[in-house]
Amino acid sequence: MARNRPIPHLSDEDKAFVRSLIIHEDEAVLAFNKPSGLPSQVRGNKARNLDHLLWAFAKSNGKRPRLVHRLDTGTSGVIIAGKTKPAATALATAFEKRNVKKTYLAVVSGALPASERGIIDAPIARVETDRGANMVAGHPDGKPSITRWNVLWRAGNFALLELLPETGRTHQIRVHLAHIGCPILGDHIYGDKASAPRLMLHALRLQMPHPNSDVLSIETPAPESFKVESYETR
Repeated sequence: MARNRPIPHLSDEDKAFVRSLIIHEDEAVLAFNKPSGLPSQVRGNKARNLDHLLWAFAKSNGKRPRLVHRLDTGTSGVIIAGKTKPAATALATAFEKRNVKKTYLAVVSGALPASERGIIDAPIARVETDRGANMVAGHPDGKPSITRWNVLWRAGNFALLELLPETGRTHQIRVHLAHIGCPILGDHIYGDKASAPRLMLHALRLQMPHPNSDVLSIETPAPESFKVESYETR
């Protein structure tokens, strides 16, 4: 973390907004409930994003919290930042070494699995196409990628899945669910954007080593649109 960095101006509205997202704070960690539609980070800060909003917590010498992982723009839920350089390093290392248990929720539709739980073991590769690069599951040159899933509810052609990714590939959950025939609602890349007003993927829980103590476990409830009542009459 650089010292004596100029602190960009943030409006009072932006400061209040990012503070309203806090769901956990201690001496080392800040955790937020990121809303769908807010990017984790944007190159050049050309749009409002959580990383830039963290300047709201900057000290007078320019030190500020740092995100240690990312969520897709459309994904809501738990995202964390380290408040100090040692804390950010420790948290980032936990992600790199796969010492983080991640739990997601996703509303899906399509060829729903007949069983109530299972494992998607399909390597994921980045493939260049005429429309740019996309991630593809089941590719012979892909990296090992594993996602465990459980069905929490079913309503006609819809289901809510609990997802526990064991690896951390780009778009892993989205690609894996599309690969087995039940893409996430609202997924404009791997499914049908018009199927929902947002990407129906929520980062429910993170469990990992705390930089200064034993365990950090943070959870935030899913939005109302993830409840079965929203789909029983469709």
